[in-house]
Amino acid sequence: MSALLPGAPAASGSAPSRRRADPSARLRRRRSLVGLAYAAPAALVVVLLFAVPLLLSVWMSLNDWPLIGEPSFNAPANYQAIAGNDLFLSSIAFTLKYTVVVTILYFVTALGLALLVQQSRPGVGLLRTAFFLPAVVGLASASLLFYALYNNEFGPVDDVLRALGLVEGDVDFLGQPDNAFASTVVMVTWRFAGFNMLILLTGLQAISPDVYEAARMDGASWWQTLRSITLPLLRPTIALMLILSVTGSLLAFEPFYVLTAGGPSNSTVTMVMAMFREAFTLFDLGTAAALALVLLVVLVVLNVLQFWLVKRGDD
Repeated sequence: MSALLPGAPAASGSAPSRRRADPSARLRRRRSLVGLAYAAPAALVVVLLFAVPLLLSVWMSLNDWPLIGEPSFNAPANYQAIAGNDLFLSSIAFTLKYTVVVTILYFVTALGLALLVQQSRPGVGLLRTAFFLPAVVGLASASLLFYALYNNEFGPVDDVLRALGLVEGDVDFLGQPDNAFASTVVMVTWRFAGFNMLILLTGLQAISPDVYEAARMDGASWWQTLRSITLPLLRPTIALMLILSVTGSLLAFEPFYVLTAGGPSNSTVTMVMAMFREAFTLFDLGTAAALALVLLVVLVVLNVLQFWLVKRGDD
């Protein structure tokens, strides 16, 4: 067995080869550190604005937490109290009804507008801009605008309907439960239809014109083309629109808070409004946090279900 003499070259795979590998390893580490540096601000924002408030909400939901005073641990009393919260339970049914109605209206209106401005022709750019403009108006501002339009004293909607012979006398747009619901649905449809049109228009323009040309050559009618080509190829885009619509509708707050304040007789109280009432009217932050977490769980379940249905449809 020979001994390694002093100054003899090292065996293959020892220090020299490791030294040759070091530059690439250092480069990978440097790139990793650079990537972490770029991601750090976004991660910090997520931690500060999402993770920390979420953990605080979980802790608040396990305590009797008044707006002023010392909290005291009372788990799971806040969650048990939800079953006896009549306002929140009634708000669930109302919010689901509102979500179904506006989601259908969003889809039908947005699809009609998108099909109308799908083809490039003179004036279509102006129409696209006009349809999308309501989306740039803040939701609270749009609610205040329609509150003025619906006003019986100085709002013009009453005068227009009477001039057309559609109504007689003053219409109580916001004082009757059905009228208040319909008036709010009209406002949010005006506000969001253009935004959803833009989403669907993006999907329509991604469909190759050759597909439509082949359908025309085969003698397909407009309705057959829409049913057999446009809607199936729009499935991922429609799914995105539905996810945004359902999530936004379940979190509805500003339209009803500004237009109806939950009235008349609490007939237009949404789940978020019920949570707001617990926190800032009854000053019970613990119960409000429990309601918020229940709503969060519902949203997560619905979104996961929607993504699963989309993936299953694609497969």
